[in-house]
Amino acid sequence: MDDTELKKKAKLIFIPSPGIGHLSSAIEFAKLLINGYNHLSITILCIKLTITHFSDSYIKSAFSSQSQIELVDVPEIEPLPQELLLKAPLYYVWTFMQRLAPHVKETVQTILSSYPNSGSEPAVALIVDFVCASMIDVGKELSIPSYLYMTSNAGLLSLMLSLRNRRIEDVFNDSDPDMLVPGISNLVPSKVLPDALLSKDGGYVTCYMLAQKFIDTKGIIVNTFLEIEKYAIDELSNGKYPPIYAIGPLINLKSHPNSNLEPTKHDMILRFLDEQETSSVVFLCFGSRGNFGTSQTRQIAIALRRSGVRFVWAMRSPPNKANDDESPLPEGFLEWMEGRGMICEWAPQVEILAHEAIYGFVSHCGWNSILESLWFGVPILTWPIYAEQQLNAFRMVKEFGLAFELKLEYRTGSDVVMADEIEKGLKDLMNKDSIVHKKVQEMKDLARNAFLDGGSSFNSIGEFVDNI
Repeated sequence: MDDTELKKKAKLIFIPSPGIGHLSSAIEFAKLLINGYNHLSITILCIKLTITHFSDSYIKSAFSSQSQIELVDVPEIEPLPQELLLKAPLYYVWTFMQRLAPHVKETVQTILSSYPNSGSEPAVALIVDFVCASMIDVGKELSIPSYLYMTSNAGLLSLMLSLRNRRIEDVFNDSDPDMLVPGISNLVPSKVLPDALLSKDGGYVTCYMLAQKFIDTKGIIVNTFLEIEKYAIDELSNGKYPPIYAIGPLINLKSHPNSNLEPTKHDMILRFLDEQETSSVVFLCFGSRGNFGTSQTRQIAIALRRSGVRFVWAMRSPPNKANDDESPLPEGFLEWMEGRGMICEWAPQVEILAHEAIYGFVSHCGWNSILESLWFGVPILTWPIYAEQQLNAFRMVKEFGLAFELKLEYRTGSDVVMADEIEKGLKDLMNKDSIVHKKVQEMKDLARNAFLDGGSSFNSIGEFVDNI
């Protein structure tokens, strides 16, 4: 970008959520900005949260060699009661951020005081993760403009903004009729609404309060791209809301570092894939919280065996072959799968999805995982578990036609999905004549083209920088 030397120096202060899915997305956005615009400098505020202990080392390793990015620790505060986290996780985060806000304000003031008073201070803006939206008030108090960073998609943003037309006591019920959400082209069944909107324990109230903050910003940055969410982006660009900047798909093309994966295990997974035929393997992975009980694990194993597909299965606390009697897997399964499949506690998801042997992905439908699957042209079989994953799964199947339906309404604690149903889903996923595979390949090209010179995300990023 040739005119960056002529632009006014700008300092961006990122306030990301320490949750790993949110954090990785924010990190990719920060890298994208400094790699494209040399007049920008970025300070990232590192927030310590006891439930995300891994985030601190992750963020510091990500920026170890970036001179334009500074990391500043926010003082730690007393953790909230664990019972609150278990009962209402989003309300837990909202309450934590409110208590942390004075420390964030003090930290930002310290950053600003380090600039010389000679008229050469850079322009400053806050980039605030949407679950940290209470920090927008810090920007107001310091007369600093804030931009919201939406790590999820424009459809969820539309749903959140629609809460402003409701009352704070109007908690959704999963028996409510299908609803119209501006920005989502299909009527939305209440059963696929995010967990928090169905929660009377503070989840709905938190979403409602967050949504009120969204419009107090100078712009809303969304990790999506025009070609997949044109309907939503057009609806949101009606002049009622701050400008929308679709700057994705931002994904970490290097797998997240994880102390649970030994180098030898990493190599074993990739060596196994190297030995398989092209487009012959299913990858099963359900995110950092995707942990099934014994009954459900057994049904997945039965379905894999009956379907005959080759697979890599990321399973939390995988069974020990030496203790087969304690294993949730059917008797003899570990012996049967030798040469046909691999089970691991954590898998290098990006490297696996990029491998030519992979043809399908059984996923919890987290937005980062969806973007990764589209980037590599790997269709999803939907198995949502928590957060907004049910809405993501619904839209991928019903609105976009980019995924195969196993479950759309499944949540943690739902009834066991039986092997017959899983087996059918696996066979649909591996059907090489399916139109879904063709549509996913087309979307792969559109996703990558969005970042080319003149592409939709390339242009949107430029508009955002100009707006600063």
